Amino acid sequence: MPKKTLTQGFVDSATPERGKNKSDYFDTKVNGLLLKVLQTGKRTFYIRYKNERNKLIEKRLTAVDASALSLNNARELAQQKLAQIALGKDPFAKAELLRDIPTFREFVEQSYMPHVKGYKRSWGTDLSLLKNHILPAIGGLYMDQVSRRHMIELFAKHRQSHKPGSTNRIIILTRYIFNCAIKWEVPLEKNPTSGIELYPENNKLERYLSEDEAKRLFEALGSSRSKMLKYIVSMLLLTGARKSEVLRAKWSDFDIEGRRWKIEFNKSGKTRYVPLSDGVIRLLDQVPTFDNCEWVFPNVETLKPYKHIFYSWDVARKRAGLGDLRIHDLRHSFASFLVNGGRSLYEVQKLLGHTQIKTTQRYAHLSQDSLLSAASVAISHVPMAQAMPDAANDLPLIQAKTKTAC
Repeated sequence: MPKKTLTQGFVDSATPERGKNKSDYFDTKVNGLLLKVLQTGKRTFYIRYKNERNKLIEKRLTAVDASALSLNNARELAQQKLAQIALGKDPFAKAELLRDIPTFREFVEQSYMPHVKGYKRSWGTDLSLLKNHILPAIGGLYMDQVSRRHMIELFAKHRQSHKPGSTNRIIILTRYIFNCAIKWEVPLEKNPTSGIELYPENNKLERYLSEDEAKRLFEALGSSRSKMLKYIVSMLLLTGARKSEVLRAKWSDFDIEGRRWKIEFNKSGKTRYVPLSDGVIRLLDQVPTFDNCEWVFPNVETLKPYKHIFYSWDVARKRAGLGDLRIHDLRHSFASFLVNGGRSLYEVQKLLGHTQIKTTQRYAHLSQDSLLSAASVAISHVPMAQAMPDAANDLPLIQAKTKTAC
């Protein structure tokens, strides 16, 4: 490693030492500056220094070679960078850090999606939102290039053609992805979605079954071509479970003696236990069973879980005059029955498997019957009103024989 006082003439004509393919010539005027010369004739300025861990580092001074950079400029630039390094502000460290930052698309494909596929059953929903809405907007940007402005524009554009709840799912997903990146030590200064508020949601329908609607629904279910639909709907209404949880229920999940149903794969990703009421026990006694079939509510033709039940459900609800009733409204109805029966929100939260009480609060709606019952407390104090009939009724239980074993 020869040392010499570099001159512009030497820089322009330097060749490797005899018998070598390349040589490094260290400048004696600026300690740390060197000229790297290849047999091909290419000449490039480098600087060599020790970092804060006392490790010897060699970095190219600029992106251009020595033919495009004068010796004086190279010395001046080298002195500036070496001074920064001496002050603990390594300019090359930042460049290396930037190389470690992936694009948003790369992070999603290489880190985020493999992670959520391992625990989140609804990862397909994430993938759909990403492909259709998020990646087209910011997929090509490096993670540290995505700004608050990018986020606001993305959400505002989506909101123009979607309901508030749909846009909120985009906001929540994007925020979670950036939180994961920060947690996994992608060098980001902050989450660009931080401080962006969710849109007020006015599309949360307060829809649940009245007693009369329940009667009409079960009459329609009784004549459905799907022989398993009435059992599925009954299970949904008696337990408040999610549709996917009921469709994939196995006989081995039920502890009849202990009166509980073990649900391992659910939205929260955690195992939870649902208590089995007398009504559920009676229902399970009536559900037809099939040889060598582990599923409680299988498609009777394939003996496999239903992938969807929308067509049969749609026919039944319309036949009952309940075209606006969604399957998820059965879960809503279950929660409302509990609240109207005087159960606490904490109890409802546990039965529904919610991780946050805030989620449960949307189900805490009193039915018209409950409001009338509450208002009727004043009747005993008003003589003229005491002749009014009591219209309160109980929702009928599903009748069946009690089964002692599964």
